[in-house]
Formats: sequence, C-alpha cells, structure tokens
Amino acid sequence: MYKTTEITSADIASDNPVHQRLLFPYTEAARIVSGNVLEIGCGWGRGLHLLTEAADQYTGIDKNAELINELGKAYPKSTFIQANIPPLSGLPDNTFDYIVTFQVIEHIENDDLFVKECYRVLKPGGQLLLTTVNKTFSLTRNPWHVREYVADELKNLMRKYFPTVDTKGIHGNEKVMTYYAQNKASVEKLTRWDLLDLQHRLPRRLLQIPYDLMNRLNRNRLLQQDGLASQINYTDYTVSQDPAGSLDFFYIGRK
Repeated sequence: MYKTTEITSADIASDNPVHQRLLFPYTEAARIVSGNVLEIGCGWGRGLHLLTEAADQYTGIDKNAELINELGKAYPKSTFIQANIPPLSGLPDNTFDYIVTFQVIEHIENDDLFVKECYRVLKPGGQLLLTTVNKTFSLTRNPWHVREYVADELKNLMRKYFPTVDTKGIHGNEKVMTYYAQNKASVEKLTRWDLLDLQHRLPRRLLQIPYDLMNRLNRNRLLQQDGLASQINYTDYTVSQDPAGSLDFFYIGRK
C-alpha cells in the first residue's frame, strides 16, 4: 500500500538537511516543556527521546497505526494513541501542560477545529508549540499539504482561540541557505517543463507519487553535487524573531 503521508527519514543521506531542520524545534521544545505533554503527529518519533526526557508524562498521537505500535514498544512508559484528528476524541478538557505539533497543521483539512481542539485539551496557562512551513519559501506545490500559510494567516488562525501568540521562526545559517539556493535552482530546472502548470491544476492525490519521485531525484542530485547536504546539522538552524523571513514558523500559543 502506498504511504498516506510524507516522511523524511533520518536514515536516508539525501534527506539529511530536512531531517536536521525538523529535528531542531524538538531541541528547543525540550528546553520549554514539562509536566503532561501531548504530541500531535509524532510520526516515527523524530524528537521523542528529547520530549520524553523533558516531560513527566508523554502522550503521542498519530494516524499511522504501525508507527504507533512500534513506538509503544520502544517507549513503554509513554502513551500512544492511533487516531485521525481533529477532533481529539477521548481527551478530556484541561488535561495537558504543553502540546507539541511540528509540521502537522499543513496536513489538516479542518485547521480551525484543530487549533480549537488544542486549546480545549490544554490546561489554563498551557502552551501550544506549533511549527509549519512558511509558504513564502516553498519552492513548488507540495501535494501532501492541504494548505500552507504566510505569517499573518497562521497568527490570525491561532489568535481566534489563544489570547497570546508568540510568533517566531526557524531559519538557517549561511550553509543552510546555500543549500536552499541550490535546491531552488534545481527545482526550477524541473518545474520549467510544467508548461501547463499542472502542479497547481491537478488534484493533490494525483500529484503525490510523481512529487515523491521527483523530490527523491532532486535530493539525490543535490547530495552528489558537493556534499553540502551531508554536512548540515540541526545546530545550523536557529530561532528567528522574524517569522515572515524564516523557512518555518515557530509559534507558541498560551491559553
């Protein structure tokens, strides 16, 4: 069966720059979270070791039953739930001190209900830590994403429910941005053949397999180009005070 979402592996060399970019916010979250922590969209557990060490109790939710079962075996002291969300069915109001959800909201059909449900299950004073891609820096349409946001769109969505939203970004140093420029140039060479702009005209599901194939081809090409892809580490990313000028948004909503 073909996969139901995109997954960036820590074990595939050409995925390294994206893996490190996705790992970075977990290192930041580990400095912030404590108490009862919920992660929505835990996937294969990229930053699980960091969150479980910081939390008194960790609960992870993901729609992928196979991944959830494997994580349950690896982390028997934590709780794992297989569910398609939203809503966060079965989770009581005012339960969690922190919610971590990284690179998830762009995959959610009903993003308004998603944020509303996060607010509901947080304790008063609890915090939602959320990352997602900055649409401004996207190189092409990603058919795995329902939508992408610019800075104010995401802020306005979260402010519907959270009285306070701290807006930050995740950006890269010169090494990261050199790779980004190489990636942009390579993608442009591929998309110039899309004369009918099919990437924006066709339904998302029809584009997912071709997108994955071209994405893998592109990442492998970049890996072989000068080795820069293998040199990038999570320490090459940083928290920025300029979300609109960052690769990703890192927003914190406080209940």
